[in-house]
Amino acid sequence: MAKAVKANLKMKIPAGRASAAPPVGSTLGQHGVNMMDFINPFNDATKDMQGQTVTVHITIFEDRTMSWRVVSLPTDDRIRAALGIQKGSGRPNSEKIAKKLTQEQLQKIAEDKAADMNADDVESIKKMVAGTARSMGVEVES
Repeated sequence: MAKAVKANLKMKIPAGRASAAPPVGSTLGQHGVNMMDFINPFNDATKDMQGQTVTVHITIFEDRTMSWRVVSLPTDDRIRAALGIQKGSGRPNSEKIAKKLTQEQLQKIAEDKAADMNADDVESIKKMVAGTARSMGVEVES
């Protein structure tokens, strides 16, 4: 039988650096769970990603247990990093960013995001990434 869910949380935490200080301690504490049951496994699981801020989805159950999963960098952050730009276009329909996303960059981002997406097919994920790029005013090379 499935456990009853008490709360679904989403936090951005520096990889390998979760601590009892806010936001982790205060957020988990208000739901009555033992924060060390999250902090130590999280830090172990993310120690290889030091320097990145990761998004973590935490599900807290009525019996005060929890499950969690780390979600990789958002697609728009990956596109900005690949192109070396600070931000996308404020008016993506009329103002395009000077740099274009290559097919190789698109493929790499799609492969990196595959674990977080609800699609198994890399081609489908590439279309989603290309759509995000377009919404930022970034053109994709064909």
